[in-house]
Amino acid sequence: MAGWLAGRWSSFVLFALLGALVGTGQAPLGFVWLAVAALALAFALFALVPQSKAAAWRGWAMGVGYVAATMFWIVEPFFVDPWRHGWMAPFALAAHAGGFALFWGLAFGAAAVLGRGRWHRALWGAVLLAATEMLRAHLWTGFPWALLGHIWIGQPQMHLAALGGPHALTLFTTLAVALPTVFGLRRAALGVITAIALLALPVPYGLWRLGQELEVRAPATVRLVQPNAPQHLKWQPEMRETFFNRGLALSAEGPEGPQPDLVVWPETSVAYFLAPGNGTAEVLADAARGAMVVVGIQRLEGDDARNSLAVVTPGADVTDIYNKSHLVPFGEYMPGASWLGRWAPKGLAEAALSGFVPGNGLRLIDLGEGLGEVLPLICYEAIFAEEIIAAPRPDWVLHITNDAWFGTLSGPYQHLAQARLRAVEQGVPVLRSANTGVSAVIDAQGRVLDSLALGETGFIDVALPPRLAAAPPYRIWGDWGVMGLLILLGVVLAAIRPRAVQVDRKGATD
Repeated sequence: MAGWLAGRWSSFVLFALLGALVGTGQAPLGFVWLAVAALALAFALFALVPQSKAAAWRGWAMGVGYVAATMFWIVEPFFVDPWRHGWMAPFALAAHAGGFALFWGLAFGAAAVLGRGRWHRALWGAVLLAATEMLRAHLWTGFPWALLGHIWIGQPQMHLAALGGPHALTLFTTLAVALPTVFGLRRAALGVITAIALLALPVPYGLWRLGQELEVRAPATVRLVQPNAPQHLKWQPEMRETFFNRGLALSAEGPEGPQPDLVVWPETSVAYFLAPGNGTAEVLADAARGAMVVVGIQRLEGDDARNSLAVVTPGADVTDIYNKSHLVPFGEYMPGASWLGRWAPKGLAEAALSGFVPGNGLRLIDLGEGLGEVLPLICYEAIFAEEIIAAPRPDWVLHITNDAWFGTLSGPYQHLAQARLRAVEQGVPVLRSANTGVSAVIDAQGRVLDSLALGETGFIDVALPPRLAAAPPYRIWGDWGVMGLLILLGVVLAAIRPRAVQVDRKGATD
């Protein structure tokens, strides 16, 4: 092991493999305890490396392994049109993994500078890794995908997010896995037991939340439509009518008698622009047979292209439109395109040369008695917990998405997992209509009540679940609670002055 730690490239392989093992805790695998064990081992090995450059290198290597293992789906959009974009896929994965891994390298490099002794470095590593994961979630429009704390989604521990959001889960995880190193080799067994006890501590709270009081609401039925249109086919002229008719048939399907109160189509599920007089709203209203329709559709406002959600009444009136406000960089728009003008490259999902134009932020839509006030989220917007809690608390969240861009291995499942965490943080149900799946009904405690599998064509009719009577604390203090705790821990660690240690000329011991 000492040889692997000392060698530059051998240490890269070792820590990249550990990072990949940590990634197995994310959906769809969910190997939580393997991920925890790998992260704890990584912390123990990091603590043996006092030099900042060496620690940063190993942290970066581990981040590369983690990001590559959890976000390899990033190449999938480039293969929707492989002849045009396929050549970019390996560069995109390399830039993605190498770029986000810099946050891990920063965390462990700084921990080596600030830490004095192995246990001190391990605790600094725990605090700084949680801090840089939070930084990754916010910097440059943010990308809080596959955060370390997401490994707990589906476990009772995920209910810590009701107190402090996703970053509370990350800090909880990093502090726990650092404990065996803090206790040292002689007391390793005690350190492991303490870490396991800490990781199990939130379980009673999670179980208690499952029994919290729910609001009484008027009965309402929602139909979630999953047309299952592959991304490489849905925009082809000869296939547009096929997929549109499929959605219409799913909207109208069912016996005569009571129909759903609301029919929901996923993001950009209609391969036509919504415009007055073109008949799109009328056809949607007829298919819904008296139900209101919410549809994901593209629009033009003058020269501005919008990725929108439209509300269509049974009388074919469009009563409300929400424009997606947090767009995907390099997908729905190209950063800096206004500077480059006509020479700017186009994003993968653009509908106009200039890309999509963002809306004015998240807001509620009132769907009337029974359905109540809903917070609409379009695709990517569902991963930004801090933006969602900044909006007024809704009766429920409606998430429309087109996860066909993400392939079939991990991306769609990770997106679904994050929607579950949003339900926990808000204390409200999340209903999710996805083009190719996974469409799902998630209750206010984050449990999946019903779903349509990836690649399945169909619909779900569901009685709208109630929200929790009391808003979770995370809605009150947001990320400030975790930020304050990180600052407090940093101050305490800075004030601790472990005895000076001797380092040999090779820097291998301390």
